[in-house]
Amino acid sequence: MTHDHDLVLRPTAAQTEAALNPPPGRSGADLVVETLAGLGATTVFGLPGQHALGVFDALRRSDLRYIGLRVENNAGFAADAYGRVTGEAAPLLLSTGPGALTSLAALQEAAASAPVLAIGSQIPTAGLGGGRHGYLHELPDQAASFRGVVKSVHPVRTQSQIPSALAEAWKSALTAPHGPVWVEIPQDVLLARTSIPVVTAPDALPEDLPPRPELTAVAADLLSRAARPAIIAGGGVVRADASKKLRQLAELLQAPVVTTFGGKGAFPWKHPLSLQSWLEDRHTTDFLEDADVLLVVGSGLGELSSNYHTFKPRGRVIQIEADLGKLESNHPALGIHADARLALQALLETVERRADETAAERVRDVLSRVSERIASQDLTLEQNLLASIRRALPATSPSFWDMTILAYWAWSAFDPQGPNHMHSAQGAGGLGYGFPAALGAAVADPTRPVLAVSGDGGALYSLAELATARQYDLNVTWLIVDDGGYGILREYMTDAFGGATATELTRPDFVALAESFGVPGVRTTPQTLEADLAKALSEPGPSVVVLPAVLRMFAPTHLG
Repeated sequence: MTHDHDLVLRPTAAQTEAALNPPPGRSGADLVVETLAGLGATTVFGLPGQHALGVFDALRRSDLRYIGLRVENNAGFAADAYGRVTGEAAPLLLSTGPGALTSLAALQEAAASAPVLAIGSQIPTAGLGGGRHGYLHELPDQAASFRGVVKSVHPVRTQSQIPSALAEAWKSALTAPHGPVWVEIPQDVLLARTSIPVVTAPDALPEDLPPRPELTAVAADLLSRAARPAIIAGGGVVRADASKKLRQLAELLQAPVVTTFGGKGAFPWKHPLSLQSWLEDRHTTDFLEDADVLLVVGSGLGELSSNYHTFKPRGRVIQIEADLGKLESNHPALGIHADARLALQALLETVERRADETAAERVRDVLSRVSERIASQDLTLEQNLLASIRRALPATSPSFWDMTILAYWAWSAFDPQGPNHMHSAQGAGGLGYGFPAALGAAVADPTRPVLAVSGDGGALYSLAELATARQYDLNVTWLIVDDGGYGILREYMTDAFGGATATELTRPDFVALAESFGVPGVRTTPQTLEADLAKALSEPGPSVVVLPAVLRMFAPTHLG
């Protein structure tokens, strides 16, 4: 009897010839780029450095497209966005020590489920194993700096380990939940000549994460018999490409749906059952607490998704989550460790249709009360700005938002008009995400204009990447809201301490600075924002739109 796992794929004649007669002059670094190409990579991001030069030399002999940014952290953000938009692992090439460490904040953001394959160099193998040998960029244990940030760490010490280590890392990055991984290869291993055959097609298919059927059977029964079911849809729904299945299930159950800030677009904004994304409003929190069965899909119910941990569900909670560490981490639940798409499909096959003529009316009532609360706070400017951006931005264009007041508004109030369209740094919350991430998205899909939104404080983290935008002629429009400093921190400190310290910033003339890079810039007003933004987005290549404006957040509604 022959078993499937006994079958071995036989090489073709061409593969045999290539294996027996590999091209001359190849090095360990060629094994890196050959493996990446064999895994399906087409684009790599990064910056060169002394110990990693072998990899960059090998790129010349490959078909991989290289996108070089100016700061490693920004390269990480670009790779993050490329992974989110394409669903593919995004290779990030880094050098030893300072270069590698500078990427850590971006990899922490990617830990919110972006498949980034970070490949760093190391000092020569003779210097590894403890002690200090005086090599440039040397760290006592470089991989230790990454273990608390990435999904998995894959150290390489010999050339024969390179294909398997990269394949294993690729598989790890793309297995739900997606996330960043770290591979490191010593300089001498990269530079040494190799006689290993050309790498062709390594096997690195991500593993499925199906739900346990006995758990989905219980969940389906609870949802079918519920009097007031509700659904919280998180980023796991978007990443699993499960938005259509979510909508089918919500309509089958007549269950209202609220999307988390990471899950925006997972459910149609204007659907009769849509509670939109007003998670920071007490009216929404009260509604969710009143549900007798609450289905949470692809969310760990962390600080932002739980209205700053004030959310206290009274009914039965069912939580579907691919990240095992987040399962029941904040609330007791019927925990189902599974990919959102597979779990939702299982529920669709087993739940019973329920009728609820009051569901849409109850949703309208909540949204009306949210609207009334916001209207009472004299925040017309902020709402009008979001409306102007929405009208100017093409419906299918992605947007990337930095940590800034307008982004916090967008978390709750912006209609992304589709799944995987709106992205922000709400995973780790670091500054400087918006513009370099937008560049990565423009690399992934040059057919659509991409919007980046930053405050002036966050923009100062990313100005060097205007050179990247111009060099590769990327279709990104960067909206910079200039309020003279760290606006949200100014607000926080004034509310908490009666005054703000260290929040006021000297800024450049952003328009003149952009133009010095050869990037068109324009200064706009709230009244002309829509027209100026639409014009910038309609023209090919990068552009900058600067809006001087001081914005305010809506009052903290978790306080009642």
